[in-house]
Amino acid sequence: MEKAKVYFTKEVSPESLVKMYEVLGVELPGKVAVKLHSGEQGNQNYLRPEFVQKLVERVHGTVVECNTAYEGARNTTEKHQKLMEEHGWSKYFDVDIMDSEGKDLELDIPDGFQIKKNYVGNHLANYDSMLVLSHFKGHAMGGFGGSLKQLSIGCASSYGKAYIHGAGEAKDSIFGTDQVQFVTSMGDAASSVHRYFKGNTVYINAMVNISVDCDCDGNASAPCMQNIGILASTDPVAIDQACVDLIYQSNDPGKDKLIARMEEKKGIIIVEVAAKHGIGNREYELISVDE
Repeated sequence: MEKAKVYFTKEVSPESLVKMYEVLGVELPGKVAVKLHSGEQGNQNYLRPEFVQKLVERVHGTVVECNTAYEGARNTTEKHQKLMEEHGWSKYFDVDIMDSEGKDLELDIPDGFQIKKNYVGNHLANYDSMLVLSHFKGHAMGGFGGSLKQLSIGCASSYGKAYIHGAGEAKDSIFGTDQVQFVTSMGDAASSVHRYFKGNTVYINAMVNISVDCDCDGNASAPCMQNIGILASTDPVAIDQACVDLIYQSNDPGKDKLIARMEEKKGIIIVEVAAKHGIGNREYELISVDE
């Protein structure tokens, strides 16, 4: 398999997000879903609407999210929509909580290593393409969160999130599942969403405000590393692998905390599983677009 292309810039700005999309030479067709993390109530690290506004407008996108499977400000549609307003998303964009109504959309994963089905918000069917705009950071349960986590947990309905966390069983608690089975389930789920759009996907990871905790944490740790930059690719495996590699290669002493989190939670398994599904390549060429 030919090496994937991952583009990189150290410049962190609304304009550089647009630049990184355009350098891919891809125009997402039809109605475009922009999957991003709206940020749990109290979280201080999530990407702000003002930061991503130019990019969302560039693709004429609709900001999409799904409800959570744990207590908080996003576990019902009513609360989630209220938080979307409080965080400014509704002010700038059309916002769609994809599992706000009706029966979940079931995506089959016949070659799944842990799960054979993925339950996503049924509004996913309303879109022709997807821009996955991820804030790359650590995660208390998955080790790290990037493009693959957005495809899996991010696009899953509330029920689907519980199903992935339970590695094929939607348990009352999202905690306590065998770690390898959980992260493997995320890799399975990610493959199903990528395949659903049949190549009409673009992935952008912003390595900014890099905390050991996810944007789903209402009391997340402060960033432990300096900003690294922005990456873009049409390959979700390659872009997450590149982000992981940039963490390991960094001279920032704060990386030790994040690496410990990633290794403790066996986060790299999501990349390995997604690669085995054939939706991307761990071998990549990192192409700087900085002059």
